[in-house]
Amino acid sequence: MGNVFSVSISTNDIAGCCDCTAARANYICKLAENRVTLRTELQKLGELKNDVNRKVDVAERQQMKRLDQVQGWLSRVEAMETEVGQLIGDGAETIEEKRLRGCCHPKHCISSYTLGKKVARKLQDMATLMSEGRNFEVVADIVPPAPVEEIPGRPTVGLESTFDKVWRSLEEEHVGMIGLYGLGGVGKTTLLTQINNHFLKTSHNFDVVIWVVVSKTPNLERVQNEIWEKVGFCDDKWKSKSRHEKANDIWRALSKKRFVMLLDDMWEQMDLLEVGIPPPDQQNKSKLIFTTRSQDLCGQMGAHKKIQVKSLAWKDSWDLFQKYVGKDALNSDPEILSWLKWLQKSVAVCHWR
Repeated sequence: MGNVFSVSISTNDIAGCCDCTAARANYICKLAENRVTLRTELQKLGELKNDVNRKVDVAERQQMKRLDQVQGWLSRVEAMETEVGQLIGDGAETIEEKRLRGCCHPKHCISSYTLGKKVARKLQDMATLMSEGRNFEVVADIVPPAPVEEIPGRPTVGLESTFDKVWRSLEEEHVGMIGLYGLGGVGKTTLLTQINNHFLKTSHNFDVVIWVVVSKTPNLERVQNEIWEKVGFCDDKWKSKSRHEKANDIWRALSKKRFVMLLDDMWEQMDLLEVGIPPPDQQNKSKLIFTTRSQDLCGQMGAHKKIQVKSLAWKDSWDLFQKYVGKDALNSDPEILSWLKWLQKSVAVCHWR
């Protein structure tokens, strides 16, 4: 006698198989419809990408930095656009194959199923991207300023020894404030510029280096705003505050940092507390350097060290003059060269008188 086997299949199993078969058939039946939907959703996604990019452009023009999650989303959208473009092209080939072979050809059914499944999944992925893009309330953030910002300046011809003296003074613990004084045009601003830029080239323990031009008629609120741009965010809310409120904010911010304050072109005594600058001392280990034409102002400000910036020696001034005029221009006529040397010596004699 032959063996008899029986197989028990539940209703749930049959229903599951039917659902699976129906879902697979759906990929094929809805391929053409989903391709149209795919094109539409791709266009919507592109429009949303353009909207986000415009917001990013506006923010970046305000010196802000796009968020990493926004950049990641834009990259995923670009990848999606490429993939969907390929799928749309593949769909056109599949439809053409259906026209030539007939809809019931096995090869066509397989390719339609494979493509239909990809299209359906891409529609889901695009819906996720659309949802993410619509939820961006903020696309960029404020970029904290660099601890030291380079300032364009001329080389310190003939000021090397003075520069070294100032830099050594910065390294002395008991020296918190340094006053650089000298006649107008001797190179005080050039020297201060080189000091600022030297912080970019050497290691140091300061959190921030702040450069502010004070000028002959100082505007303390402008000075406060320039300081705050380095330690906070100078927005409309900040600008609407009173000078006293600004001073408190600056004081709190600078008290938490080791700072170097470079104040150029001071003509009169400035109350540091009124601005909000904590006086540099051995406890906070911060430094303040200012330039002025007045030696007396160095004393009024309480400078721990006064350093005179002297006029260039004749050789140094002549070397500097040749550098900016150019040897070709000087050598074009011997009389020009001799006349300039006579003029320079005459000016030097008048200066010492």
